[in-house]
Amino acid sequence: MDVKKLLEWTDKQVLDKTGKHLESLQKSILQGIWEHQGYEEIAEDNQRSYDHIKKEAWKLWKLLSDVFEEDIKKSNVRSILENKASSIVYQFVNSNNIGNNHINICRENPRFLDKDKRFNDLSIQNNDKQQLPIIDLKKAPQLKFNYGRNLEIATVKEWIENKTQLITIYGLSGIGKTAIALQMIEQIKSQFDYIIYRSLDNISTVSSLESDLKLLFSQEEITSLETTLDYFCCYRCLLILDDVQNLFETGESAGQYLKEYENYSKFFRQIATTEHQSCLILLSWEQPREFVTLKSDKIKSLYLKGLVTEAEAILKEYELKSEEKWTELIKIYHGHPQWLKIISSTIVELFDGDVFLFLEQMGSEIYLGDIEDLIKCELERLSEAETTVIYWLANQTEVLENSLKIPKISFSQSQFWETIQSLMRRCLVDKLSSATSSYFKVNSVFESYLKKNTGTKSD
Repeated sequence: MDVKKLLEWTDKQVLDKTGKHLESLQKSILQGIWEHQGYEEIAEDNQRSYDHIKKEAWKLWKLLSDVFEEDIKKSNVRSILENKASSIVYQFVNSNNIGNNHINICRENPRFLDKDKRFNDLSIQNNDKQQLPIIDLKKAPQLKFNYGRNLEIATVKEWIENKTQLITIYGLSGIGKTAIALQMIEQIKSQFDYIIYRSLDNISTVSSLESDLKLLFSQEEITSLETTLDYFCCYRCLLILDDVQNLFETGESAGQYLKEYENYSKFFRQIATTEHQSCLILLSWEQPREFVTLKSDKIKSLYLKGLVTEAEAILKEYELKSEEKWTELIKIYHGHPQWLKIISSTIVELFDGDVFLFLEQMGSEIYLGDIEDLIKCELERLSEAETTVIYWLANQTEVLENSLKIPKISFSQSQFWETIQSLMRRCLVDKLSSATSSYFKVNSVFESYLKKNTGTKSD
């Protein structure tokens, strides 16, 4: 949503709640923040003093907090307003309005039309109705990060336009997987009849998930279908499943399903290998192992890494000083949005927002602080073999090349490389290229934690 539309929408919400429009200066402040300006720039553009703008901004955040019943401030106003505005643009499904949406029933799918006349009947039911997608994001989280990712979004959009049936977006916790999926919806919604988000944070069985989806799908139908796959064939659906890593065993190699959720593997395989017109997007901390070996144009994976130039928007949001040092700070923390948020908060708290002073105090050490809790969550999932190998690798003085045999660390060569492969699928070890061969390296933030805790790890 562009800033003009956002301002119009916000002004209408304020008018409906207070009976008054936003003042011109309030609109200018909101526009400036939306465009990543600081108070000094906004003050200069409006020929006002910095203190006056800061005071008026405080009043504006209080007004918006009352109107939207959320704690709105400079650091989150953009994401909150965009998310709330999108909830109307996207026509979120709820129990009061879902029956009022009109959808295009059953686009042509020759294989299923020939197989079952029932789909032909469905294709006629609402032939003359206006085509509007039903978009159910009521269980989606509020967007925390909305910075760039244009290249990644364009890649996923291209896969969707090419009728890819299963897409996995995987990367470290907090790297921005959910944000990409939610940001993309506005750009691709016209291609679908249904767009649905579900999280596996509180895991349900496949049958429970399918029952939930069937209830949504069947709201406007006279004749219901038997399975989710039937709906995927009859409609053009986009299903986003988040927190897929919760289906996998902890203490085992990456991507190994918990026994009670092994049916998800079958469900995913059916969607990946059966002909239909829909798309399933899986968001996970680790790559599901079965799709690595399934080579098909209908299956794609995106390993999501950190931000580069877009990460500066985070530092600007925190009004950090010493811009000439921002690139160095971003590089140290791999452009990871959540890590940069945590570190920016620390720099404000301890060093008055001065990046230069922070880096000078740290020297060659990587400050972790509150990032340690996130690192522990990732490392707690590792198998015993993975734990041994990642600690060993983090403490090596030379890089590990794939052309060299490793020293003995109670592993055979095959066991060692299987473990490296598993760590790569968890995004904890990266394969990089040198002039002569490829080599493997632990993420330097994790490496700092591992070196610090080498003596205290449990054997």
